[in-house]
Amino acid sequence: MWDFSTDPDYQAKLDWVARFVQEEIEPIDVLYPGTADPYDRESKVFLDVVRPLQDQVREQGLWAAHLPPSLGGMGMGQVRLGLLNEILGRSQWAPMVFGTQAPDSGNAEILAHYGTAEQRAEYLEPLLDGRIVSTYAMTEPQGGADPGGFTCRAVRDGDGWVINGEKWFASNYPHAAFVIAMVITDPDVPVHRGSSMFIVPRGTPGMEMVRGTGLSGEPVGEGVHGYLRFTDCRVPAENLLGEPGTGFTIAQTRLGGGRLHHAMRTIGQCRRAMEMMTERIASRTTRGEPLSRQQTVRHALADSWIQIEQFRLQVLHAAWQVDQSVETGDPDHKRAARLHISAVKAATPRLLVDVIYRAVHLHGALGVSNELPLMRMWQGGPVLGVADGPTEAHKDVVARLLLKDAVPAEDPLFGSEHIPTRLAAAREKLAGTLGEAAGAR
Repeated sequence: MWDFSTDPDYQAKLDWVARFVQEEIEPIDVLYPGTADPYDRESKVFLDVVRPLQDQVREQGLWAAHLPPSLGGMGMGQVRLGLLNEILGRSQWAPMVFGTQAPDSGNAEILAHYGTAEQRAEYLEPLLDGRIVSTYAMTEPQGGADPGGFTCRAVRDGDGWVINGEKWFASNYPHAAFVIAMVITDPDVPVHRGSSMFIVPRGTPGMEMVRGTGLSGEPVGEGVHGYLRFTDCRVPAENLLGEPGTGFTIAQTRLGGGRLHHAMRTIGQCRRAMEMMTERIASRTTRGEPLSRQQTVRHALADSWIQIEQFRLQVLHAAWQVDQSVETGDPDHKRAARLHISAVKAATPRLLVDVIYRAVHLHGALGVSNELPLMRMWQGGPVLGVADGPTEAHKDVVARLLLKDAVPAEDPLFGSEHIPTRLAAAREKLAGTLGEAAGAR
């Protein structure tokens, strides 16, 4: 049955979240806009302001909602998570307050699925409690996000593994208690069978930060993203996650849901930008007339609303596909989910760039200034274009999956929709019924 409504009980939760984010969390965004601020567990704002807010989220049963109840979450499906993340996307601090911030949410999923009892006790429990944050180290300077180009290696040595190589853009490393690193353990087989995941605790000898890397506009040499180097970095064998050679599979566990969450949070940002755009249009005049009298201005607003709504339905449909695949375990459903996730990932940056650019443009010089959040929001578009795999890679996934079931035409020259060929076939089919009339057409 087709149904676009939300369960009333859950809608009441979402209404509470919307009020809570606007009234309690968005003021923190204004006071502490730094990209590293939410991850500093020793800051006064975290200890005195954020922790009490997290307690309220727990009381509502919304803490770490992406995880199963056995791990302190709600066990939500992706559709419900999407509706929640749409609201959280309005605020930089909101994911942290709700225990769903990246990369910790994805790392928690990895530990929940593949961690041993000892690993979950040492790393997952404090992560879920919000006492620590973590880092996910996958991309490399020379290989980018392409695992086929990775050179960071781990070699078995006695009762441990020795890691050598570099990792790039390891988010939140300056504040992280541990790193989950994807490295090559067997270079003689394809990467999807030759990579592994390791937990590397903070302070492990041989793991160093070459420098911090920030986003454009932040001072050079500073930033929340670490350029890491491993030099004869030894970790015990029990720090391996899963089995050797399963790193690629483990990576996919964390990335699929994360891409949907990024997409819904993008919708939240775009809605906020559209609200600013609507307010601007309703407030300003030009050449003695309200800005709303300008057809081009109205079209910019209409285009933004249409684009957001189209994308929102695409994301929710993708989330539904994921829920179906989990429920049935059917390989066809899993392939459909992968198709829809990649399509969403490819479309996400364009939505953010388009909508926020219109909002910036309609605000004129104020829009490009540092007195509005729009330019900082707009910068998220290019960032999302490379995060969790570049847009082009996901377009290629979509095309390959679509072509997998493609059937070549019987007539490769003119194809199956060639009108003269179809006309002849139709005449033959209907000749016995319509007689001469069919042949005359």
